[in-house]
Amino acid sequence: MGVLVYDDDRVAEFDDRTLAHLQVVIVNKLRRQESFSFTWTDERRTVTVWMSPSTPLEFTFRGNRSPQLNRAWVEELALVAGSSTGLTLVPEPAAATSESR
Repeated sequence: MGVLVYDDDRVAEFDDRTLAHLQVVIVNKLRRQESFSFTWTDERRTVTVWMSPSTPLEFTFRGNRSPQLNRAWVEELALVAGSSTGLTLVPEPAAATSESR
């Protein structure tokens, strides 16, 4: 399990594979100076945060190997992140080919 630390105090756990896909989408949007909401659900609650280029973020992976990225999932997450509802986790679609990150 990897962790996303938001604003130095809010911690969200995701499996490394999911976190790697989220990292690509989040970093790309913030690099373009785009702010957006990100909503996830854990065992206890649903959390929504406002992601902006000025908010500190940290991605920590527990595994020792970089997960394979599914381009179709990255593209789908990016589409959702650009919508009025903001970034939410959507199921991973089947990939024709996987790519290394």
